[in-house]
Amino acid sequence: MAFLRAGHPSEWTVLQGRGVWLRPPQSSDYGSWAELRTLSRAHLTPWEPAWPRDDLTKSAYRRRLKFYQREARDDLGYAFLLFQSESDRLIGGVTLSNVRRGVTQSAMLGYWMGLPFAGRGYMSAAVRTALPYAFETLRLHRVEAAVQPTNDASIRVLRSVGFIEEGLARRYLKINGVWQDHLMFAMLAEDWMTREVRV
Repeated sequence: MAFLRAGHPSEWTVLQGRGVWLRPPQSSDYGSWAELRTLSRAHLTPWEPAWPRDDLTKSAYRRRLKFYQREARDDLGYAFLLFQSESDRLIGGVTLSNVRRGVTQSAMLGYWMGLPFAGRGYMSAAVRTALPYAFETLRLHRVEAAVQPTNDASIRVLRSVGFIEEGLARRYLKINGVWQDHLMFAMLAEDWMTREVRV
């Protein structure tokens, strides 16, 4: 796995996994990103916040990149695009957001998968690839994930990687314009270390 400056990924940071690799988004990704998000819109909208009207435009993408770069610079969040190793094709994305330091040392894990690649094990591989970055490079103690109770595919990803379900957060996030309950999952650094040894 290749890491650069600890805690501050540059556009050259690459995380290599089994069958997948991740790196921060770049300007040159706009075309493939917009195409995949457009193709996957109906697949993704039940699980995501409402998309702004201009979400898929180039100007909105540029604003998104600036936000990601500012978040990484300030150690508040880290965004990665997900690629299939065999073809180097963009297939999804992974984020570590809402990074909290001090006595918390935690972040929220988020991810999305393009429709043509869903259900093929890529996201489990991607989350496994992102966790060493979270626990070793960012030195986080805890990585959390929130998922709607009806999102069976996402729940399977989290359980397969070793996240522990901790309870229900009522009306936790506004998804597609509606406040939705979410199941809360988490992995601690010691959980990950134990799992790594076992695997």
